[in-house]
Amino acid sequence: MKLGSLLAMALGMSILTGAAQAKVTVIDDVLGRQVEVDVPAKRVVLGFYAEDYMAIGTEKAFDHVVGLSRDTWEGWRPASWNLYTNYRPSLKDIPDVGEVEAQTFSIEKVLSLKPSVVLLSDWQYKGLGMDVDRLEEAGIPIVVVDYNAQTLQRHLKSTHIIGTLTGQEKRANQIANEYQATIDATLSRIQAANLAKPRAYVEFGNKGPSQYSFTYGKNMWGAMVTMLQGDNIAAPFVEWWGPMNPEQVLASKPQVVFIAGTESGVKGDAMPMGQGIERTMAKQRLEGFTNRPGWAQMPAVENGQVYGIYQGASRTILDASMAQFIAKAMYPSLFKDVNPEQAYLDFYKKYLPVTPTGTFTVQISE
Repeated sequence: MKLGSLLAMALGMSILTGAAQAKVTVIDDVLGRQVEVDVPAKRVVLGFYAEDYMAIGTEKAFDHVVGLSRDTWEGWRPASWNLYTNYRPSLKDIPDVGEVEAQTFSIEKVLSLKPSVVLLSDWQYKGLGMDVDRLEEAGIPIVVVDYNAQTLQRHLKSTHIIGTLTGQEKRANQIANEYQATIDATLSRIQAANLAKPRAYVEFGNKGPSQYSFTYGKNMWGAMVTMLQGDNIAAPFVEWWGPMNPEQVLASKPQVVFIAGTESGVKGDAMPMGQGIERTMAKQRLEGFTNRPGWAQMPAVENGQVYGIYQGASRTILDASMAQFIAKAMYPSLFKDVNPEQAYLDFYKKYLPVTPTGTFTVQISE
């Protein structure tokens, strides 16, 4: 056979092999939308949940990320961004498509990147409104996932969706099964004990003790408290997230208080938690919140049940350990054998290429 014929045959086989590897799959996203996507996805614009995408899809999944809403990572969790970019500098080269909440998300930028799929969070999809139509009219599939709702069903579904998009269905199944096993085991202890529901209050401590910041009703930490059989005192007053009247907080007499923080909390007197945060600093700042007017008589303060928790460990498949922490804080006698912070770090060691160091949970009385 002539060389030209052999080359042509080889090229044809290569094309057929490539076609076989590409598989059009209908994904049922968290909003119940039926979306056709070529999987594994080769050109992805990632709106949120970067760590989840890497944990489930492996680091290689980022070889195919062509656009990133960078502020949701670098802007909101700069220490985490630095940790990952020190390990993998090429993350800095991924084009930034802007951020939905800041109204800088650029449809034009997304279109210019010619993605095979855009992966958005539920809140991003809804925040874009009619701009979503422009992407869909251009033939770009949009898949919606959601870890913000903090429900077991959406956590699991989102994990399986990312597994499908990245061609890592087996890994996604393992992560989802481990998450469900942790939640189920935690709930079974609480339900078997049949104790009274503790009244709990969660606040994002980004404004420091002098000003009450927002708390959570039906989502994020609020949803997690409710799922874990706690009585979220904000639920009757805050639907999703927002500040609660300080007088109402005191009147509700919470027995357990959580102040959430990030690495940005090192500035001023905000609550610092996360990568690179010293435990002594976190505990000292946490004590500052207990000096608010009226808090000395609060049951949670009187009993030393005031806790710091890492905001960056919410709305993610990594938050099973934070569910354990909340459960242990509300029902300490039931979870003496559980080490939530170690469980959080163990997830990194098992599924991610970096492991953070710092303070991710803390108790005022420790």
